[in-house]
Amino acid sequence: MGIRRIGKHLFTSRGQVQRAFPPKALDTIEHAIKASEATHAGQIRFVVEGALDGAPLLRDQPARERALDVFSQLRIWDTEHNNGVLIYLLLADRNVEIIADRGIDRRVDAETWEAICREMETAFRAGRYEAGVLRGIELITAHLATHFPNDGSGANELPDAPVVV
Repeated sequence: MGIRRIGKHLFTSRGQVQRAFPPKALDTIEHAIKASEATHAGQIRFVVEGALDGAPLLRDQPARERALDVFSQLRIWDTEHNNGVLIYLLLADRNVEIIADRGIDRRVDAETWEAICREMETAFRAGRYEAGVLRGIELITAHLATHFPNDGSGANELPDAPVVV
């Protein structure tokens, strides 16, 4: 565990998260998710976590492992077609992880998810947080629309509102 990472996490405040994602940005992201889900039968969740604390920080939990925890806690895997997708941002590390349930993960390779993460991280490094998330949603939407086209049911199995941890 590096002292530099611990410092970044200890000094990342709730205010930094709010500056990166003010209420208007979170509302825009929620609307983008709603619009996305109107075009396919998949489910998208966006979670931003400012920093790790306590045991996850002390054991140097990687962002990917934490994203898997969040995926499980939010029950994103609990969709009828196993087509939930989590976009997880660990702000202190500026690390994005995409966790896709088995239904969509079988159809989209890991390199594609990784490329979407890197594109979002590039926007975040430039301070364009909202734009980075919206671009990620757009790219994920294309895959969900291809593999899980709108079935007409209109079922929204997961909340669309972003989660700030």
